[in-house]
Amino acid sequence: MNSLSRPGGLRNGRLLSNPVARAHVAAGFAMAGWNHGRGAHGWWRHGNGGFGWVGPLFWPFAYYDIYDYAVWGDGFGFWDYGYPDIYAGIFTPYGYDELAGYMVPQPQGRRRARAVPLAEMCGNDSRNIAGLPIDQIQRAIQPTETQKAALDELGNASITAAGNIRAACPQQVILTAPGRLAVMQQRMEAMRSAVATLQPPLEKFYGLLNDEQKARLNALAEDQQKTQAANNATGPLPQSCSAAQPAAVAWPAGEIETRLHPNDTQRAALQVLQDSSAKAAETLKAACQAADAMTPPTRLGAISKRLDTMLEAVKSVRAALEDFYATLTDEQKAQFEAIGPRRSA
Repeated sequence: MNSLSRPGGLRNGRLLSNPVARAHVAAGFAMAGWNHGRGAHGWWRHGNGGFGWVGPLFWPFAYYDIYDYAVWGDGFGFWDYGYPDIYAGIFTPYGYDELAGYMVPQPQGRRRARAVPLAEMCGNDSRNIAGLPIDQIQRAIQPTETQKAALDELGNASITAAGNIRAACPQQVILTAPGRLAVMQQRMEAMRSAVATLQPPLEKFYGLLNDEQKARLNALAEDQQKTQAANNATGPLPQSCSAAQPAAVAWPAGEIETRLHPNDTQRAALQVLQDSSAKAAETLKAACQAADAMTPPTRLGAISKRLDTMLEAVKSVRAALEDFYATLTDEQKAQFEAIGPRRSA
């Protein structure tokens, strides 16, 4: 993990503007606890090669994924998120030993003195990295003074939005399933707030453009997509949202029965949890990318709707999970938390 941060990759806006590069960086961090970081084939890997969970962090490079799709129409990173990430939050593949590498160093130092702080993986909210490509847009549309003022307003909102997402970065490792879904919900609420911050200035700026300027901005997005497609010729191919979202992920029902030996009350609560999870999976599979979103305001609106759907899914599964968890003894909780790491091992 230290070797990945030394070249400044996590602070290199030019590198991280490429969604495939971001996926490779996320994969390296996600698998750092296994086999010295070699290989990136964990079961919770996304179809685009990245990972939704990197240690205790959900949705690395979240802001890049938002504005890549909103501005450029490139949904390579954003639309790969869905129910499998909720499942990975419940049955995390990370045990304590793997998560130790992501922990903030303890005052005594020793074993974790060289650990990478979680904030290093949450992105950068500085203007030269988190800011929208203002100069590129200006060259394309040649704005009037009024339009330029609106574009500056949008750029400032972009910095604020990125900062809000960064502030939701977890400050410590969470070792329980309900805690992980709470962290997941907090991260997504910050993303939803960021989108709400961006929507008014984006709509204002776009509304001030004439038809020719709108055509130039849309053409700029098309050129960007073609460039990315050419650069990614040998990389992983993005899947459609519906293809990336399985209707369900098989629950380890047999292992839960063997490890927990649940009583009737616990089985009933577990069934509610499984039903809630199945409903969330179907809802997220149905609420996929709109193929006809051709303008930045429309695409940002699609992002908002998707985040709303994911938030509701996380909340419903989290509520059922907390009800089930409350029925367990301490020994059963420990057995439940061990399922994911042991299956991964």
